[in-house]
This record gives sequence, structure tokens and C-alpha cells, in this order.
Amino acid sequence: MVSRRNFLAGSSAITAGVAAASVSRVAMAALPEPAVAPGTATQPPLAPPNGRPYRPVLTLNGWTAPWRMKDGVKEFHLVAEPVVREMAPGFTAHLWGYNGQSPGPTIEVVEGDRVRIFLTNKLPEPTTIHWHGQRLPSGMDGVAGLTQPAVPPGQTWVYEFVARRPGTFMYHPHADEMVQMAMGMMGFWVTHPKGRHPWIQEVDRDVCFLLNSYDIEPGSATPKVMTMLDFNLWSWNSRLYPGIDPIVARQGDKVRLRVGNLTMTNHPIHIHGHEFFVTGTDGGPTPPASRWPEVTVDVAVGQMRQMEFVADEVGDWAFHCHKSHHTMNAMGHDVPTMIGVDHRGLVDKINRLVPDYMLMGERGMADMSEMAGMPLPANTAPMMTGTGPFGSIDMGGMFTVLKVRPDQAPGDSRDPGWWRHPPGTVARPWTGAAPEPGAAPGSAPAAAPGAAQAPQPAAQPGVEVRVRKPQGGHGGH
Repeated sequence: MVSRRNFLAGSSAITAGVAAASVSRVAMAALPEPAVAPGTATQPPLAPPNGRPYRPVLTLNGWTAPWRMKDGVKEFHLVAEPVVREMAPGFTAHLWGYNGQSPGPTIEVVEGDRVRIFLTNKLPEPTTIHWHGQRLPSGMDGVAGLTQPAVPPGQTWVYEFVARRPGTFMYHPHADEMVQMAMGMMGFWVTHPKGRHPWIQEVDRDVCFLLNSYDIEPGSATPKVMTMLDFNLWSWNSRLYPGIDPIVARQGDKVRLRVGNLTMTNHPIHIHGHEFFVTGTDGGPTPPASRWPEVTVDVAVGQMRQMEFVADEVGDWAFHCHKSHHTMNAMGHDVPTMIGVDHRGLVDKINRLVPDYMLMGERGMADMSEMAGMPLPANTAPMMTGTGPFGSIDMGGMFTVLKVRPDQAPGDSRDPGWWRHPPGTVARPWTGAAPEPGAAPGSAPAAAPGAAQAPQPAAQPGVEVRVRKPQGGHGGH
């Protein structure tokens, strides 16, 4: 984590020594120095250097904003500005965000903390910040025209309130919302309990991330802000798998996952190999008596969810949105289905007109993952390019891997590599003889050899149902 001033001074300035040297300048500044973090890797949890203690969260492919204590108030400084975010290796998007990234840094406070947030607007248009889910004075709620004038470009405004209840929250603008949200302006907020809470358990790992979506055409870098639902990039913290870091746990760890949804559709978040309990919603922690085990929780638009489980099954486990299109990455939506279409002879004819024409989709779309070296328009997110120990992982987008290890050090979130399966614990091909097809239960028994065949009813012609599908793509995600 470095100060913004040092970050902008160049990569050579991103050192602990230079960051430490900036302390005196920060202390002299009227405003707290807005921090930035280089890169897109998951930063270690930020242990609270002052104020009341708490166990910090881990922001997947993100980081937590440091603060300045002044007269007992926690002061943060967010800068709304255009940013360049690497969403996948080799693919960057021109977004709007906070403090150099989209999403902005996670804000962590403790229940009862008085918080002062300075917002500097470096966007080309006015903005605000809404503190999604917080109980606060109406005038601090950040709705342009309703609770405050919008913050003009070039100005710094102040929000100040008490974090009144523990839970999982978000922040985002309520000014030119369609554009600013589509451009990636959002961030996470966690309020920790001030002491033991009957509905909040201590956990070993506390991981948070936001769900987001973009419509960026292949070869371009700026999202199409007019898109309603037909997005082509579905991401976590504006990262696409395989660019999303894994969630790592030591076997037996209690894990809490916090998820916020700032897309325009719901997402059924699904875990493999474990069950979790939903322990928190938009309204805060849920009473233990109201919880039941799930393997999928639907996170609707604008909602936050907390899920908790014990990571007691070692191995590598998929963790993803269960809408299949959301695990694909940059995909065309107007492509006809070619599965089962006989192309024999067609390719040669087309190649006379289009020499580079290549047959695709005849057997399904998995062959897209086999074309990692295929030329694409510059700055395009390829589909399904993750590779695992057994070959191509035919998923991308809103997907990552939960890695549970018996020997992972407590709190260590570094990627331990792929799981080495004990002998006999991996699915294998059948090598024996193929059995004869059997009769389905309840069907007529097969006639004995030599027995007279009962007359069979005349075969009826099949019925082909012709349905005219609605046109206009699959905008109903």
C-alpha cells in the first residue's frame, strides 16, 4: 500500500522506504493522503494500526483503504477518477473508480466508529457516494438532488457519520448512476462488531468481493454504458477467471464469504464440496435459529450476503455463479447454434471466399478453450482459457477455485498450487465390457427366445414442434 503521491511518482517509488518517508508530508496535509495499491493481486488483510481491534477481511483481488485518526475520528480519502483496470491477463478496461482501481478499496470500521470520508471528484462530471445499507443522517446518504447537490469536478466534499450497526455494506454513486455504475464505480464496506455479538461468530478467514458486469466489445476498452442486461463480461471485483485469485483455506478453518451484487441481474453463487449457512443479509447478521445449510445462495440486485462454512474437505473446489453464461467471458450473443449441422463440403466453399474461415461450434463451444493461441482483436478477453492439472477448465468469468489444504499456514492466502489427489480418488474411465442395455423399470419384459411376437401397434409419425422464439438476444438474464 502506498500513498497516491508516491504511486504517481513512478514504480521506483513504490517501496516501503519511500512510503514511510511520506508520513511527515501526510501528517502536515489538511486532507488524509489518498492511498493506492499497485497491481491486481489480493493484498494481505490490513491489521488495524489504531482504534478498536478487529479481525480484518481479505478483499479478493483488492485491498483495504488505510485511514488517519484525527480527534477520535477515522478519516478516509477517496478519489473518484478514470482508472485502467486489468480484468484478465492481457486485457485492460478503461473504467471509472476510486483511488486508481475499480472497485475502490474496501473500507473497514468498527461498530460505533465515527467516520469522516473525503471525496475528491476527478471525473469529468459531477458525482456523489451513497453508503449502501448504512443507517446515517439523510444528508449523508449521497443521492444527488435529493440529499445533497452533486459534487462538481475538481471539488472535495466531506461525508461524516457513525457506523451504527455491524454488517456487510457497499458504496457507489447516485449521480448519473447508469453511466457511473456501468463504468465500474463501486466499493465494499465492512463494519465489524465492537465486541462479542451473539449472532456473529469468530472466523479464521473472512473474504469479500463484489459482483460486477460490463459490456466491452472485443477490441475495445471502454464499457458500453447504455447496455441494459446483455453484458458480455461477468466479473468479481472487476476480474475474470483465470485472472481471479483462489480462495485459500487451511483444513478445518471457519470461512466467511461476503458478496455484494452491483450488477443488474441476480447471481446464484454456488460452492462445491461443502455446505454453507447464510449468516448475514442486507439487514445484518441473521439469528442462528433462522439458518439452514445451502450449496447455492441467490444474491439479488443490490443485495449483500454473508455465507459461512467449515473448510473440512481438502482439495480444489469450484466456486462460481451458476448462470452458465456468466462463466464464459467475452461471448457473442447473436451467434446461431451450429451443433449437429453437417458442414461437410461447406468449409471448402467458404474458404474460396474467406481463406481464414474456420469451422466452430459444430460439436459445442468447448473447442473455444482449445484455441488459446487463436488471433483475437487487440485487448480482448478470451473465453474459457483457465488451465488446471487435467487440462482446460471450460469456465471463466464469475468463477474461482476454493483450495483447502491440511498444511496451509493459518491466515496464509497464497496460492498453494493444484491439489495432489491421493491414489484412487480421481474419476477414471471404465475399462470393462459394456453391458447390454437393460429394460427400464415398469416396461414390458423381453420375449423369450422362440416365443411368438405379440402384434405391435403401428408406429405413429413423430411430432415436430415449431416454435417461433422471441427475437432480440438473451437480454433476460
